[in-house]
Amino acid sequence: MITTSTRRRSTALTVPLVLGAALTGCADDHLDYQTDYANHRPLRVTGHPSTGSLGTVQKVVWRLADGDADGLAALDSEGGDAKPAARAWIKAYGEAAARDEVTADFDEEGSVRQEVVLHFTGPERTQRVTVRIGGNDTWGIVLANPSPRRTLRGS
Repeated sequence: MITTSTRRRSTALTVPLVLGAALTGCADDHLDYQTDYANHRPLRVTGHPSTGSLGTVQKVVWRLADGDADGLAALDSEGGDAKPAARAWIKAYGEAAARDEVTADFDEEGSVRQEVVLHFTGPERTQRVTVRIGGNDTWGIVLANPSPRRTLRGS
């Protein structure tokens, strides 16, 4: 027979375990972000990103710099097989993201969706992207095949 005091003890032991597990998951995500941030060149930013759009664009540039097609494809907000597009992005921009400075120009307000122009200084190319809230209320990128545009020096 379970008494009230046994239930209280069980609850008292269960709550800290559940909270500890949840906080450990948050700590791991924060540590992953700090490690990524420390291991990559700074992203120059203009405009007004939201926390979600900025974090997503940073991850896109980091995955490009690392040549991580799986990690880049995982950021796709559209579903389906994004690996071919991710490989094409890495081919087009991977070296530039690893070696040179990247600037992200955030257009308009970005609470749920934002247009961003990425400027890669090494090859002097730009790429327009859309970041938005996708499934599970997480930010992602609309990962279509890249369409690099040459930029003129000084523009």
